[in-house]
Amino acid sequence: MTGIPAKPDLRPADSRFSSGPTKKRPGWTTEALNGAALGRSHRAKPGKAKLKEAIDRTRAILGVPDDYKIAIVPASDTGAMEMAMWTMLGARPVDVFAWESFGEEWVTDAVKQLRLDAKVHTAPYGALPAFTQAREDADIIFTQNGTTSGVKIANFAWIAADRAGITINDATSAAFAQTVDWSKCDVTTFSWQKVLGGEAAHGMIVLSPRAIARLESYTPSWPLPKIFRLTKKGKVDLEIFEGATINTPSLLAVEDYLDALRWAESIGGLEALHARANANAAVLFDWTERTSWVANLAADRATRSNTSVCLKVVDPRVTSLSDDAQAEFAKKLAALLEKEGVALDAGSYRAAPPGLRLWCGATIDASDLEALTPWLDWAFETLVSNIAKAA
Repeated sequence: MTGIPAKPDLRPADSRFSSGPTKKRPGWTTEALNGAALGRSHRAKPGKAKLKEAIDRTRAILGVPDDYKIAIVPASDTGAMEMAMWTMLGARPVDVFAWESFGEEWVTDAVKQLRLDAKVHTAPYGALPAFTQAREDADIIFTQNGTTSGVKIANFAWIAADRAGITINDATSAAFAQTVDWSKCDVTTFSWQKVLGGEAAHGMIVLSPRAIARLESYTPSWPLPKIFRLTKKGKVDLEIFEGATINTPSLLAVEDYLDALRWAESIGGLEALHARANANAAVLFDWTERTSWVANLAADRATRSNTSVCLKVVDPRVTSLSDDAQAEFAKKLAALLEKEGVALDAGSYRAAPPGLRLWCGATIDASDLEALTPWLDWAFETLVSNIAKAA
């Protein structure tokens, strides 16, 4: 006997579990793009109407308050976050909360690039920093859901309702899958390429009246590139929030986002999107509970992401290996799953602890995750059998 288990009979119908760009909505085909205003200026009536429709449908699905402003901006969530940081920060001290790679990027921007009066609060992958350290008189930067760590904030109660500063929420892998407390978020950013499976390169920024007031009352000391400029002559440029984008957007990508928004509406809106992500994540959570070789990177159940589920190998046959050997094992695990065509792009993020990262956002079908779990067991047992042979 070889010790290698037999391959499972059932395969996922769709093996795309990448955490961004993510799988398209169920049933998506290129025909969804047929209505795109191709070959037209984004400033012409048809193009501008498409952009305005994307903003309006986003507001309706997410339940964004009427007095908040929404804009489509360049460079995905990164562009939206850096637009907010470069234009609004510096008026007050800043608390930066980071516990994964993207949050660490905002630390770099705040401390090394903008050189703000910043206090940095960090935690290792799988944990959260102490939010009780947030100061009411400081601005706050945080990531609602750690895409590379699989850890989300449990709630928004730690943000003071009567705060003097503004809050900046990087919600790129939380929007459409987790509740956003708009009363606690002055700036919220996300991209199209996560929960709704849209295309990359376009970001969204949502501004509260307090954020608008900051833009109109504070001018940073550093120069601002054109793609960051949200004001004209000291006032917010309202045309940007009506579909007049700062730079040229892809109307093909806009059409794809509109298709995703219409799909979301057709299945029941935000409640249905949340339910799909929760059901998807539950498949993996339940499997890890009954599986001895793997564990969720997030130890606290209340902070486990329902979109970007990060897993670590805890079997002694692997954890007894050197750090390099454990990292190599995780790479081989992801590579074997990809070779079999059952899970593509399932490896952990390059800066995260070695393991697996499986996207569970609303465009994923729970049946595909249910079909995948036996393959995860098969791949693990196959690799540990090879370790035993080598020994």
